[in-house]
Amino acid sequence: MNKYPGVIGRKLGSTQFFTAAGDFVACAVIEAGPNVVVGHRTAEKDGYSALILGFGKRRPQSTTKPVAGQFKKAGVEPMQHVREFRVAADVVAAHPVGSTVKLDAVFQEGQFVDVSGKTRGRGFTGVVRRWAFAGFVQTHGTHEYRRHGGSIGTNMTPGRTLPNIKMPGHYGDEKLTVLSQKIVKIDVEKNLLLIEGGVPGARNSIVAIRGANKKKNGGKKA
Repeated sequence: MNKYPGVIGRKLGSTQFFTAAGDFVACAVIEAGPNVVVGHRTAEKDGYSALILGFGKRRPQSTTKPVAGQFKKAGVEPMQHVREFRVAADVVAAHPVGSTVKLDAVFQEGQFVDVSGKTRGRGFTGVVRRWAFAGFVQTHGTHEYRRHGGSIGTNMTPGRTLPNIKMPGHYGDEKLTVLSQKIVKIDVEKNLLLIEGGVPGARNSIVAIRGANKKKNGGKKA
């Protein structure tokens, strides 16, 4: 389980960046703040330690009374997006409820991070687009069968289609995590993160960024 600190952000799109050495880097731009601490999870009360972060203000008239009461009890304004990040107990103690998480206190340029978000929905698609099937042969009289999936089961035994067969269906709109992406630049004043490569989700979608879990350097600067 990933227990490195993280933040919530909004994907703004993609851009180009030139490093000090003159190298060209294609990167994604994420508005990662301000992130407000709206709650804590502690080992004594909940059995684990975590930070509950909020991102984006929610209109009072769009907030139900039970949800508004939770924010009022914590002493913070209602937030549009709320995520929980499991972290060490000392990290929880260092971020009191109501404080704002600074990007330079969580990340540093050159650090590797994992980015999670929902992929773009593509509706109902066939097997060629959904599973990258090669399709049928294109010659020798093939008729209306070029993009079909082919056989999906056996004739007699077991006499049924087995589960998990790759078939046409709903494609996209599911959670995806891209691992070990490098932070190219951090703009603390504008709360922007420039991350090398692409991140999941459509423009203006919500993503979660935290230290890379599978890097030997523990998600710190390489």
